[in-house]
Amino acid sequence: MPADAAHRRRRAHGRGHRGEWLAALALSIKGYRILARRFRTKLGEIDLIARRGDVIAIVEVKARPTLTQAMDAVTPMAQRRIEAAGDLWLSRQPDHGRLSIRYDLVAVLPRRWPVHVENIFQGGR
Repeated sequence: MPADAAHRRRRAHGRGHRGEWLAALALSIKGYRILARRFRTKLGEIDLIARRGDVIAIVEVKARPTLTQAMDAVTPMAQRRIEAAGDLWLSRQPDHGRLSIRYDLVAVLPRRWPVHVENIFQGGR
């Protein structure tokens, strides 16, 4: 990999960590408890898993210039991956029968507080 490509990749990785940190902070202020960060499975990765009451928010974090671009970045393929990983996480919870799952987006935009969009897509369940 050329040096400039490696540098861009490291910068993007750092932006991703900062974006997830900001998203977790914004959700915590709204009363969510962060249960997991970067939950990885063979099926895919979930950026954040947050809980408020009996609602589990499976959160995709996107750092983009605009809210529209962040929303468009959650493609149908990404939705399937996120849903599969979310279902796996939920199945491992002892109280899964009483929990509701929701798929959210937190858009990290330049010079703005993160924007939390609930129900960015509907799961197939």
